[in-house]
Amino acid sequence: MAADSSEVWQKGRIVEAREVARDIRRIVIEPDIPVRAAPGTHVDVAVVVNGERDVRSYSIVETDDGGTRLALSVFRTPTSRGGSVFMHALAEGDVIELTQPMQNFPLRIGAARYVILAGGIGVTAVLGMARALARLGADYRFVVAGRSRDAMAYLDELVAEHGDRIEVHIDAEGTPLDVRTLVGSIDHDTELYMCGPIRLMDAVRRAWQDFGLDLPNLRYETFGNSGWFEPEEFIVRIPRLGLETVVPEGRSMLEALEDAGADMMFDCRKGECGLCEVEVLDLSGAIDHRDVFYSERQQHESAKMCCCVSRVTTTKSAPHPGSGRAIVSIEVS
Repeated sequence: MAADSSEVWQKGRIVEAREVARDIRRIVIEPDIPVRAAPGTHVDVAVVVNGERDVRSYSIVETDDGGTRLALSVFRTPTSRGGSVFMHALAEGDVIELTQPMQNFPLRIGAARYVILAGGIGVTAVLGMARALARLGADYRFVVAGRSRDAMAYLDELVAEHGDRIEVHIDAEGTPLDVRTLVGSIDHDTELYMCGPIRLMDAVRRAWQDFGLDLPNLRYETFGNSGWFEPEEFIVRIPRLGLETVVPEGRSMLEALEDAGADMMFDCRKGECGLCEVEVLDLSGAIDHRDVFYSERQQHESAKMCCCVSRVTTTKSAPHPGSGRAIVSIEVS
């Protein structure tokens, strides 16, 4: 069950749906109950996956002052659990269910300097922040990184908007982002806001600690589907309940356990809040920690895991003899 049922659900009509980059679709929605959406806010959207209602979270890219139109940008990932497929199929005139804007990633006004860092589709979460800082005349740098230009949403538009404030790093063009150089250029009065893949987030957090920067000045939001290894099917067991189920490549452990009848606690579904934490009793394989909730030491211990995003893999260690699949036995609250 979700931890927070205070969100306000409403209907919304699709008024625009178009491609803005390779595998990225811009979806503009007119909500029934418009409210202003601050930078860093998101909405939960009811999607239909395998014939059943489910919920996915998407950052609000931009909105008008009254919130009468909300723009999302959705990446159709090869490892999609079904949400992005549903969203990419939406067309003008379709009606969906969504929440009012919710804030888990606020921009604090008043810092001496800012760095806004976007990796890939992570630009959707921080684009509004960069625009807000530009309007305020703040001292900021907007760092955008991606694998190839055609896969980077809004890139030309952002370059035109931010001028010499924006730095673009593109792997395919030989200008990849050097995380240590970036973090090494930041002083103690600068706040960094970032969103991107787990590898980028982890590299920035490690460098931030190495350079002795203040941890409260590092603020971030991450994806719920990016990991260190490709997802693979594995088995999860809850011995106390006599429950065993298979977690397919395209489903999370949390979803698989819910499907099997387990009553689970969760909230963010992005590996940030830790509410879906489970205790690892036995493990045949290795945990692919995809959360940003645990410290590096806790992840290394692998005594617990966030079942909304983290998975079990055979990549780093052999599975149980004769199984062919990794197996994890857990206890839930």
